[in-house]
Amino acid sequence: MFGIIRPCRNRLSEQLRAAWLAHLCGLCLALRDDHGHLARTVTNYDGLVISALVEAQSPAGSGRRAAGPCALRGLRSAEVAHGDGARLAAAVSLVLASAKVSDHVVDADGAFARRPVAGAARRVAARWARQGATTGHDVGFDTDVLVEAVRRQPEVEAAATVGSSVLAVTEPTEAATAAAFAHTAVLAGRPGNTEALAEAGRLFGRVAHLLDAVEDLAADEAAGAWNPLRATGTDLARARQLCDDAVLGVRLALAEAEFTDQKLVHALLVHELRHAVDRTFAPTGRQQPGGPYVLPPDGPQAPPPQPRRNWFTGCAVATFMFCTCQLCCRDSFPGPWSRVQRSGWCSNCGCDGCGCDGSCGTCCECCECCQSCN
Repeated sequence: MFGIIRPCRNRLSEQLRAAWLAHLCGLCLALRDDHGHLARTVTNYDGLVISALVEAQSPAGSGRRAAGPCALRGLRSAEVAHGDGARLAAAVSLVLASAKVSDHVVDADGAFARRPVAGAARRVAARWARQGATTGHDVGFDTDVLVEAVRRQPEVEAAATVGSSVLAVTEPTEAATAAAFAHTAVLAGRPGNTEALAEAGRLFGRVAHLLDAVEDLAADEAAGAWNPLRATGTDLARARQLCDDAVLGVRLALAEAEFTDQKLVHALLVHELRHAVDRTFAPTGRQQPGGPYVLPPDGPQAPPPQPRRNWFTGCAVATFMFCTCQLCCRDSFPGPWSRVQRSGWCSNCGCDGCGCDGSCGTCCECCECCQSCN
């Protein structure tokens, strides 16, 4: 699993956690039903937000079905998201995963430098792109906007220089997520929400791109790889400011849209997005662009980062860590690919900094917002 929206079970009420799992499982099953078991490997935490947005705008009680036992649910059956929302999430996930694999092949990263691996990866990427386009067409979404964003990314990266705006680099990602978020309003029959959700999607894409750059900064520096922060000379303070502004923008954009039930969407795109930013910028000895390592308070200098694992080894490690609950239950764990230490998803699950003090009368149970915390 991957993605920046990784809610801790202690921050979601039982009802909201069940709803979150319903969309996660719904995305996984939509990928399996339309495209086979291999496609399920592109299931991700951020993709399910698309499914949740469709349901949040749709009539109450629609878009769910019963699913049989699954090992990842402890062999329990469950009600899962079903329908166009889950299929749109699947289409977006497939196309973006195809682009990511293709990028690894072009850059000859790790095992992708080997011809047999690269050849197999190209075929998988091409298949995912076709499958994503087919599913997108079925739900009225033109995935060409995603493909075009991916195509433009190398061009904007090549044009980036020290002193240029890092937002020029994040723009293709912003355009892709804006289009996906906006189409949820179309599927839900809420055309009046299109503009607001496009703005929320644009800013969500900005946060996702910047957080990915921050998390990869030390490893990219060690490997001599391109990183948008280093390429543009953007320091961590400026990156944090841009993320904070974008999180606020997402919240304001969501306030402009009309929902049938916005509890889960608000929890994910307001509170969990804020937690993602706080988690990523927590002091961990990351390297500033063009400067020395930043020392944690009262601590020794961080050791040099270890080499990144290749794609296949990282997948195996990630699968093992996920199935043994290390990602959520350990206080900290090494990133499956980057080896950078990260906080366990269920550590530091307090409610501080979430912006909810309960005074609005609609907040309860570790910052679950029933409507909006204005």
